[in-house]
This record gives sequence, structure tokens and C-alpha cells, in this order.
Amino acid sequence: MNEGAIPGMMKAMVLTGHGDVDKLVYQDVPTPRPQPGQVLVKVTATAKNNTDRKAREGLYPTKDKGDVTSFAMGGKPTLTFPRIQGADIVGHVVAVGEGVDESRIGERGLLDFNIYADERRDINLTPDYYGHGADGGYAEYVALPSDQFHYIPNPELADAELASMGMCSYQTAYHMMTSARIKAGEKVLVTGASGGVGTALIQLCRIVGAIPYALSQQSKADELKALGAEAVLDRSDMSRFEEQVKEVTGGAPLDAVMDLAGGEMTNHFIDAMIFDMNSRQDYPRLSIAGASADNVTEIMWTRIYLYQVQIFGVSHGTREEAEQLVDWIRGGQLKPVLHAAFKLSDLHDAERYFVNRGSGYLGKIVIVPDSEWPEYGQPFARTH
Repeated sequence: MNEGAIPGMMKAMVLTGHGDVDKLVYQDVPTPRPQPGQVLVKVTATAKNNTDRKAREGLYPTKDKGDVTSFAMGGKPTLTFPRIQGADIVGHVVAVGEGVDESRIGERGLLDFNIYADERRDINLTPDYYGHGADGGYAEYVALPSDQFHYIPNPELADAELASMGMCSYQTAYHMMTSARIKAGEKVLVTGASGGVGTALIQLCRIVGAIPYALSQQSKADELKALGAEAVLDRSDMSRFEEQVKEVTGGAPLDAVMDLAGGEMTNHFIDAMIFDMNSRQDYPRLSIAGASADNVTEIMWTRIYLYQVQIFGVSHGTREEAEQLVDWIRGGQLKPVLHAAFKLSDLHDAERYFVNRGSGYLGKIVIVPDSEWPEYGQPFARTH
């Protein structure tokens, strides 16, 4: 597509303020133009993430647990209104900005969703992302940094499937593991195992040689085992969680926990790492990147320091980790876990479905612009 053929206006779902789904308004907005170093992407699929909902509802308190606030680790909130959300973007380059080779036009790619504070570091202490600090993919077009829109040719992956492997889930999962130094042979618990980060963790553990144990509903056990889980522990029976762990590990404690749940469950996870300290080869490690069960956990500090439990708070990751994930996707080592697709104009329904997902939900849902629906969304439309 030449730049003259790009429409002056486009459809987008615009977040107009903190609140319920009524704050998401489907409307016409000006189509962006690529700035120097950017590519203009015609969006074909954008994965839905829990952070979209939490940002919309203002569920990122860091001092008072009752606060309604934006994610603001860089000092002041970067979520300003109106904003187009959607971080895990897949699409096709239709125009390039100054300094970008025109040969990129036509490429299909996947976005590294981070807005990095500097060019390249092995840490990312002030994370922000497209769909929060800058407009994202819940639109027909989006302008993105050319070096973060990674070419993924793989013809076996549909655009919706590729979006389900987006960096918001996979990079978060991988950084949980690298922070906790997960090694081959280690026994790793994955909580929230049926969601986007959870299904990513199961696969990534297998890639590095670790042994993932999933915490989920037993109705999802067969699918999670097929994805790579060694065993599936029943989250509805937390009163005997330690016994469940011993049954599936042959009596050995967990080496590490990748926790997306929080709340009262966290103490059970610690119990399952410290009941036999003599058999351990490394410190008990707890990586935290979510609080789906509860944002407040009461823990005795003596249990943490006497048992030398190491805790890692994880939000986003590094460029190097994103590039490693892209290599694994290109090499076919990571597989999509796509649950369903929704039209962009039906984002309200998708948000409600996401919150109320039940026993049949596994993996990701993706949002497809209405104009692209017949080709990129309809084959994956929700059927139940």
C-alpha cells in the first residue's frame, strides 16, 4: 500500500477515562503517520491482556490498596486520555518513516510492546508499553518503532495465532524465569496456568529444561499436560496443597514458584518450597507478576528470612529477552494457545467474556479490526 492510499481516518476503540467498559468508545480517529524511525502497521490482530482491564479500571495501587490509579513507575502517570489500548500487536507494514528501509513494506510482524527508557540495558526499571503510554493496537492502524516490530514470516502461524504469542505474556513469563535463575531439572510451579502468562511459562520451562507443574482447574488438566505440564495440581484443594506437591514430585519440594495469584495462596506456595531444606540445591525462589487472587498477602517475615526465600517482583523485561523469544517463535519452538477472536467493535463483549471466563478457557483471546475480520478473525471466532 502506498502512503497515498492510507485513509485519513480510521476506526479505533478509544479509552476515554478510568471506569467500566462504557469508557471504551468505538469511533473514527485520525490515522497516524509514521515518524522518523517508525513503521505504520495495518493491524490484523491484537491479543487481549489483563493489564488492559486493570489499567482501564485503575487497579494499580502501590501505596493505599484502595487507590484508583494509573501505572506510573516512571514518576508520573503516562496513561492519559483519550488512549487506544492493545499491546500485543500483529499486522503488516504499509508505510515507513524517515530512516527506515522501504523494503520493510509488506512485512508481517509482532511488536515488542515495551516503551523503553533508553536504548539497551539488561534491566528495565521504568517499564511502560504501547497501549498505555502510547497508542496501541485496538485500531485499524498504529505507528511503531521499526526496531521493535519484529518480522515473523512463519506461514504456519495465522496472524491471530501469532498475536496470542505476544510479548506482554511471553516476555513477562520469561523475565519471571530469568529473574529467578530457573535452571534445567528444577521443579517449577506455574500458577494461573491456563492464562496467557501461565501457558507461556509452561512452554518456556520446557525449552530451558525445567519441569513445570501447573496450578489450575482439573477440567483443564489434559490440555495443560499436552502443552507441557508435568502434572496439574487442583487449585480448589489448597488445604492439602503441600501433600499434592509431594504426590507429584516424589516427595521433593518445589524449587521455585512463578506466582500470578497472590493472596492467601502465597503462603501455601512458600510451604511447598521449604518443607525439606536439606534436599535443596538453591534458594527457594518466588517470582511475582500478578495478583489475580488478591492484591494483599499476609506473610510472616521470619518465614522469609529464616528460610532464605528470595522474592522477585517482575514487570516487563529486556530487549534481549524479547529478541530471544522472537528467535524461538521463528524457530517453531513456541506454540500458540489461542482461545478465540472477537471483532474490535465487540470489545465490550470481549472484556466481559475475559473477566467471566470459565472452565473451557485456555490461552488468549485476540481482537481483530472489523475491516480485517473475514480473513483474520472469522476462522477463530468464539463458538461457545
